[in-house]
Amino acid sequence: MYYLLFIAAIGIERLVELAVSRRNARWSFARGGREFGQGHYPAMVAMHTLLLVSCVVEVATLHRPFLPWLGWPMVGVVAISTALRWWCVSVLGKHWNPRLIVIKGAPLVRRGPYRWLHHPNYTAVAAEVAALPLVHSAWVTAIVFSIANALVLTVRIRAENLALGYA
Repeated sequence: MYYLLFIAAIGIERLVELAVSRRNARWSFARGGREFGQGHYPAMVAMHTLLLVSCVVEVATLHRPFLPWLGWPMVGVVAISTALRWWCVSVLGKHWNPRLIVIKGAPLVRRGPYRWLHHPNYTAVAAEVAALPLVHSAWVTAIVFSIANALVLTVRIRAENLALGYA
């Protein structure tokens, strides 16, 4: 029951992200923003949606237990990765968007977590995708979606690097 509430809270957080994304997209397009990589965005959204569903389904149908020695550290990883993602959102401000919208001439951000990593948001997402299912020992979901996320991020990072070269 608590795991279902935890997954629901993550789902609500994703909806908040989408609202911020829509607002930021309008702002970026109003300033001449150009969108790149539209083809992979629906796959990214589907993968993240199916991750949440799969977490619940695997736990419910395969009766995955909560193992405190695994579950609590994974709750910590999810919390830290969520904080890192929102730090990225905060640092990028209105330029943040899960869609790949670039405003020509906008400077690259090199502060906050971007001082140390090229793609801190994706690092956080990779950690979260692995940890979220493992909170309740849903190891099949953790493996499958970690692989799916790696495939999506391979395409995404390539598109983003090309787009930032445009900027």
